[in-house]
Amino acid sequence: MSGGSGIWLHAVTRHLRPERMAGLTGTGGSPVEVVRVDELVAVVTPVDLDEYGEAALHRNLGDLRWLEAAANAHHRVIEAVWRLGPALPTRLATVYRDEPALRAGLHERRTGFAAALDRLTDRAEWGVKACSMRVADESATTAARSAGGGAGAEYLRRRRAALTAGEAARQAAAEGAEAVHAALAGYAEAARRHRPQDRSLTGVPDPMVLNGAYLLPGGRAAGFGNLVRELGARYPMLRLELTGPWPPYSFAGLDDTGGLDDTGTGAAHAAGVRR
Repeated sequence: MSGGSGIWLHAVTRHLRPERMAGLTGTGGSPVEVVRVDELVAVVTPVDLDEYGEAALHRNLGDLRWLEAAANAHHRVIEAVWRLGPALPTRLATVYRDEPALRAGLHERRTGFAAALDRLTDRAEWGVKACSMRVADESATTAARSAGGGAGAEYLRRRRAALTAGEAARQAAAEGAEAVHAALAGYAEAARRHRPQDRSLTGVPDPMVLNGAYLLPGGRAAGFGNLVRELGARYPMLRLELTGPWPPYSFAGLDDTGGLDDTGTGAAHAAGVRR
C-alpha cells in the first residue's frame, strides 16, 4: 500500500492533556497529536504512507541511518509521555492506516491496556548488561603463543591447555551471568532476558553474556544499583553496566497492536537506542 496519510502510534496512556505535547515532534517530523479512545489516550504522529506504509517500512528498516532517526524520534516521544504518567510504549513501526482503525484497535483491547497502565504506575525499566572479561582468554592465547609453532607432544599439550582455559573462562562467565540475572530478577518486580547484542552493535570487544531488563517501583532503584555493584564485585569475570530509568518497554505487553507493521524493539536496538 502506498500514498495517503497513516498514523504512527508511539504510546498509550490516559489523563493526558493535548497541550502537554505542544512543540513535540514525532517520527517523520510532524507534530505529535493525541487521540482519545474511551478512557485511553493514544499518542500519535501523522506519517506519509509512501515512506511509512508496510512495503516502505520493510525497505527503510534495512537502512541504519533511517532506522536510527525513526527509533530515536519514537523513543523521544515515549519518554516525554512517560515522564508525565504511566505509559505503554508501542513497538517500533506500529502504523495504522487511519484513525478509525486506530480507534477500533484500542477500543478492542481497552481492558488489557487499562490493567497494564495500573500495573506500571510508578514503575520504571532498568537495564543491566554483562560482558565477559577477556583476561582468561588473553592468558590462554599468550600460553599458546609461548608454546611456539613447532610440532610435537609439548606443543599439542600446551595448545590443549590454552583451549581448555578459554572454555573454562567462557563457562564461568555464562554461569556468572545466570547468577547475576537470578539475583536481579529476585529483587525486581518483573524481569526479562533479551538476546545479547552483537559486538558490532555494542562497539565493545568483550562478548555480551547478559542483556537483562528489570521492572522496579520508584523507591527500589537505589537498592537495585547497590545490588548491581555488589554483584560486579562478586563476579569479577563480568563487566556489568546499569542503564535507566527507562519507560517500561519490556513490560508493556503490547506485542501485537494490530497496526500495519509491528517490527519490534530489536530494530531500535540495532539503531543504537540504548535501554
